[in-house]
Amino acid sequence: MRILITNDDGIGAPGLAVLTEIAGDIAGPDGEVWTVAPAFEQSGVGHCINYVRPTLISSIGERRIAVEGSPADCVLAGLGHVVDGPVDLVLSGVNRGNNSGENTVYSGTIGAAMEAALQGVPAIALSQFYGPGNVSLDDPFESARAHGGDAVRRLLADAPWGGDTYQLFYNVNFPPLSADKTRGLAAVAQGYRGHGRMGVTAQTSPSGREYLWVGGSAQGEPTAPGTDVAANVDGWISVTPMRCDLTDRAALDGLSGVLDA
Repeated sequence: MRILITNDDGIGAPGLAVLTEIAGDIAGPDGEVWTVAPAFEQSGVGHCINYVRPTLISSIGERRIAVEGSPADCVLAGLGHVVDGPVDLVLSGVNRGNNSGENTVYSGTIGAAMEAALQGVPAIALSQFYGPGNVSLDDPFESARAHGGDAVRRLLADAPWGGDTYQLFYNVNFPPLSADKTRGLAAVAQGYRGHGRMGVTAQTSPSGREYLWVGGSAQGEPTAPGTDVAANVDGWISVTPMRCDLTDRAALDGLSGVLDA
């Protein structure tokens, strides 16, 4: 198996090292793992791409490429130029922090999986929720490191893939707990915290210039039952199937009744 891995925390991020272990285990001794990841942190860039300027890529090791661009750029670079042959699977992560609830919309980790799906390649985004149960551990990624390989294998073996138009991809979030307290996999919907929107805080520098810091809100408040944050807070690894189609089907039906002749 040939696997392409990327992330949005940057090529030197500890979560990418965890993903390298997971991918190597999945690929096996006869497989290949190619790392094509951002040269610098790209958190919060979503599915953006370098559409109006060229993208610099640099080889920094065997099958290891740094890209001065977004995670989606990395997938495009890997699939379209870097990797020597067809790719069987794209893995994105392991993100430092959750990509549950509203975070999903902003996430560059998700953006990479989204681009892979648009290119017709199976893709899984993996993120490690941070919280009181794991932030002070020697390895905050302990849950992802211990259970990531099994989660990927289960999805490859048993989950639905493909699609007639927009292909499925998967968003996996590991709970903010140690590996031994992680309860297993739970199929859930994307949740809605309600307070999860981003906001800005203004600061004035000593020179009188005004700067804005973008920030989020509390991450640990559960979402509705059967959704991702609620599952994560309760100790489960959330698994959410996704597509790039953003159409609200129920609203479309209602709108058709109002607008169609």
